[in-house]
Amino acid sequence: MIPLSALRAAADRLAGQIHRTPTWPCHAIGALAGVELWLKCECFQKTGSFKARGALAKIGALPAAARARGLVTVSAGNHAQAVAWAARAVGAACVVVMPTDAPRSKLDAVRGYGAEVVLHDDRATLFDRLREVERARGLVFIHPFDDADVLAGAGTVGLELIEDAPPLAAVVVPVGGGGLLGGVASAVKALSPATRVIAVELADGPGLAPALAAGQPVPAPRPAGTLADGMTPPFVGALPLAIARAAVDDVVGVREHELVDALGLLYTRAKLYVEGSGAAATAAIVAGKLGLPAGARVAAIVSGGNVDPARALAAITS
Repeated sequence: MIPLSALRAAADRLAGQIHRTPTWPCHAIGALAGVELWLKCECFQKTGSFKARGALAKIGALPAAARARGLVTVSAGNHAQAVAWAARAVGAACVVVMPTDAPRSKLDAVRGYGAEVVLHDDRATLFDRLREVERARGLVFIHPFDDADVLAGAGTVGLELIEDAPPLAAVVVPVGGGGLLGGVASAVKALSPATRVIAVELADGPGLAPALAAGQPVPAPRPAGTLADGMTPPFVGALPLAIARAAVDDVVGVREHELVDALGLLYTRAKLYVEGSGAAATAAIVAGKLGLPAGARVAAIVSGGNVDPARALAAITS
């Protein structure tokens, strides 16, 4: 678990540099699911996702000499943008290894923040390519989801949620590599132990449930053509996995059509412009995956809003 003291230290480090994103009730979508729904809107965060929290928390904790060496990371998009933005904020050079098929909007954003992009064709060997660049240039690696400082930054989402929402029966968190889940679970269980933490992953590309069963990280398949590219890292991190074993009450999977339905609901009923990963928690709630009693107060973390508009519109209207 990330200690509450570390979570609060990260919050102090981030104060004034990120947004305290809104936590809003959403009666229309909640009524469809038979629950009292609250939405934690990280789609309004700097760089468009929760990833800005962990990236800046980690980079801000580095010694000046480490930042001066330059930074490197690997990501399909949201973490890439966050590290590029945070590196620019502290004046550090940044290289990002990204898959060639990453969304164009995310590639453009990373370059717009001033980072160098190294494209790699094979998602299965992205981390291998990252290590090559790291060694060749002597850069400092900012891990997307398996670093205690990154998790502490992400966990500030949970601190804000518990402070801003009424007492919650459950908090529902999308999971890819597990950084958001590990941080939020640590915060929720420290501040509200009775609140259930429920992880949502892609039913066609699970990483967490198989890792929990195996007792260690295992390769996660990538569903072809998913809108939730932020939930498709090659594996769940070891630290998030250890936290999940201690603090996550359930793991559920959502299908692509459920993500698309939730995207449509968030667009039309909540007026939130979100990406597939950002709709995953809401999708699990609306699809009745949680097993909560009628009327339970539940929060969904809307993790990001960096969506390809044409793809999202095509999926919703098809």
